Amino acid sequence: MLGRRRRARWIGFDPGFLCFKPCGRSGRGMDSVVLRVDELEALRLADLEGLYQEDCARRMGISRTTLSRTLTQARRKVTDALINGKRLVVTPAQEIAEAPVVGQDADPVSLYPEKSR
Repeated sequence: MLGRRRRARWIGFDPGFLCFKPCGRSGRGMDSVVLRVDELEALRLADLEGLYQEDCARRMGISRTTLSRTLTQARRKVTDALINGKRLVVTPAQEIAEAPVVGQDADPVSLYPEKSR
């Protein structure tokens, strides 16, 4: 059974390709945890910028309950990587990689523009 299509999320920065791993360990053969760009954006807005969930959701163009689920998944993944010594990989969005760099005063870039309403 297929789930519903993922609604467009608005990402306010270009994270590029990010990968974090424990110091002193080779990345080969290491278990990885994949963090989606929208999960990183939710963490950035809620935890780094300190916005309320309602404001984060509005900025990302999603509902507050969706943001809450996204934050829960993202925090679980980051905690798993830190506690269990796994590599944390942030998947780059192809649409963002092809878009111009987004600045503070620019419009955010949609992670899934073809699926927006």
